Parts: sequence; structure tokens; C-alpha cells
Amino acid sequence: MSALHVVIIATPGFSPFHFSVPAIIFDKAMPEPGLFSVDICAEQPGTVESDIGISLNVKHGLERLDSADIIIVPFWEHPETRPSPMLLDALRSAWQGGAEVVGLCLGAYVLAYAGLLNNRRASTHWEFERDFAARFPEVRLDSNALYTCDERLITSAGTAAGIDCCLNIVREHHGAALANRVARRMVIPPYREGGQAQFIEHVIPETTRDTQINDLLGYLRRNLDKQHDIDSLAGFCSMSRRTLTRHFIKATGMTVGDWLSAQRLQRSQELLETTDHSIETVSALAGYKSPVSFRQRFRARFNVSPSEWRRTFRGPNLLS
Repeated sequence: MSALHVVIIATPGFSPFHFSVPAIIFDKAMPEPGLFSVDICAEQPGTVESDIGISLNVKHGLERLDSADIIIVPFWEHPETRPSPMLLDALRSAWQGGAEVVGLCLGAYVLAYAGLLNNRRASTHWEFERDFAARFPEVRLDSNALYTCDERLITSAGTAAGIDCCLNIVREHHGAALANRVARRMVIPPYREGGQAQFIEHVIPETTRDTQINDLLGYLRRNLDKQHDIDSLAGFCSMSRRTLTRHFIKATGMTVGDWLSAQRLQRSQELLETTDHSIETVSALAGYKSPVSFRQRFRARFNVSPSEWRRTFRGPNLLS
């Protein structure tokens, strides 16, 4: 079997970390020679400078894509900037010729600008989810996936998810055993559970312009471990149910139930990360009726269990 030809595209302002991920995984970290061959190309061969001043001396132009089996765009510095027609045409032509085209992190923008992701599943860094979805409404953005693959078009979430993505490419072409060996050489897990929902910051309104609602939010935060209903909360605010519901949504952009659910999940995260409380105690302090319902809601939101969350953010030697 001949080596799979991997071509990594260097673009002005590239991120050295993102660039190094495929360069290491498909070359230096390979435990066996001859499985992949790696080239670097640029739209304009010569010196290409990174976003921190490190430079590459690139010998090959985009014609190198013609012989590539796997093409990787490891980063794109300015998501609002459309790549050149030359680069977009080269990517479209290579994909039509049978190559896999990969966009790591914000590199997904380049594939989207090329139209390659239209009506296909894709991922990118969670911080750019809204921008990406607004720019490319035809793309089926998966905001939780660490990486996606749809008809030889592969994209990853932010930063370290590029490692997961490239390991999966190794796994798809040469099996799990080889991918595991590569991961061991890099001292990283060969497969991560869950998705990037573990790392997304969800903004929950702390204060609003409505002083009555602010008082209610403070009361709810102090009493998350208690059960609440609209009637009792309406009484607290001296409002009718309908008036409270209207004011709450206007002030926070959320229903009372959605706000409480988000706040309880956030409280449980904080307790898991900063205390040694048992899962049962965390569940009670965050206001869940039972540990079972807590585990179900937590996994449904973050795609991992509370114990897995704790191990991820604090380490393995903790109570579960």
C-alpha cells in the first residue's frame, strides 16, 4: 500500500499550534514509516508568517493539492475574510477529484466559503458558532461535535479538538490499533468522550434592568436547593402568573424554567469542580429531586456523566 499523501496548507497568520497538530500526527508521531507522506504548501510559496511571528519557508504552491489524498486547512485567521478564488477553486477541484478535505477549528470557514459544506454536517470552535451559522445557513452546524465527517469533508471544533480529528483520520484509514499507538506516543487519550458542550460557556443573565426580576434572581440563586413553582414566585414578586412570565422573559430572554435549569446545571458544574461532595450531595445542593434525574439531565446537556465531568476538570482521584 502506497503512503497517503497529506498536504497541509499554510495561510498568512496561521496558528503554530493548529498547524503542528497534523504535521506531528501524520509524520513524527507515526510509529511506522510509509503510511503517510506530508507536504506543506501555500498559495504563494516562500515565507509565511504565523500569528505570533514564527515563519515557515514553504516550497510548494497549491499545485501540490493535485496529488493529495488528504488536504488540511489547519486554521483561518480572519473568519470574516473570504479566501481567494485561487484557494477556493483548488479545494473544490481536489475534493471533486477524490481527496479528503479537512478544516481544523476555524479552517472550517475556508471549506464553507468554498461551498463544500452546503447541506452537510460540520463543526467549528464553539465561540464562533453564531457567526458561522449566520454566514453559512446552508451548513448543518453541529455545535457539540468534536469533529464531523460528511462525504470526505472533515471539520473539527476548536484547538485541541484538531488532535481528536486527526487521530480519527488515522483510525479510519489504518485502524484503531495504529491510532492508539500514535496517541500513546503523544501521551494523549486516543478517544475523548463527550463533545465540546463540556467547554462552552453559556451565559446566564446575572442582572437585568428590571429591579423586581433582579430581586427574584437573587432569591432563586440563594434557594436553588428548594423546589419552586410559578404561583409562589409570582407571590414573591407581587405579580400575577401571566405578568411574572412576561416580565421574566423580557428581562432575561428565558422562561423561569429554562433559567432555573441552566442555573442548576451551572451550580452542579461548580460543585463538581471545586468540592469533594458526593454526586448525591451535589444533586441535592443544585436543586434536583433525585440523583437519577440529575444524572439524566447532566448527561443530556453535556454528553458526559457528572463523574466524568469531575475527572475531566479535577482529575481521577476524587469521590464519585
